[in-house]
Amino acid sequence: MALVLERSPSAFETMKEENLRQHFLVQLNGQYEGSATGETFNYQGKTDILIRYEGRNAFIAECKFWKGEKAFLSTIDQLISYTSWRDTKTAIILFNRGKNFNGILGKIPEVVSAHRCFKRELAKTGETEFRFLLHQPDDANREIILTVLAFNVPVPEKTSA
Repeated sequence: MALVLERSPSAFETMKEENLRQHFLVQLNGQYEGSATGETFNYQGKTDILIRYEGRNAFIAECKFWKGEKAFLSTIDQLISYTSWRDTKTAIILFNRGKNFNGILGKIPEVVSAHRCFKRELAKTGETEFRFLLHQPDDANREIILTVLAFNVPVPEKTSA
């Protein structure tokens, strides 16, 4: 999806979070045969993306635009609130609207490591993909994998009048 955003910027430059999420759901449903849903209730709220496989949650994700470190920490809390003890694979799909993307990428590990459920950083798999090991708030021995996928969404071009 990062390459799609970069190669067709005008198609995405005015989209809000919900519209961008739909593009991810289309791709995921192609891979998971319609098992990916949006705005689906799970545990303590509605998560942006939920993939169920063979009657179990395989993946829970939240989509957010970067609004600073404090908001990002709140997003981690929000995502964790949607996980029951059985849910172990989560993601934050993080959008940035073209401002200081490299700086934001540098802050992601710092912010996640400050979270109360942080255990350790896992191997980074790409320039804009991060993986962390967290734990359930009520069970330090029950681990959650958090993947953060960051996308730089094009800024709408100013039209001259």
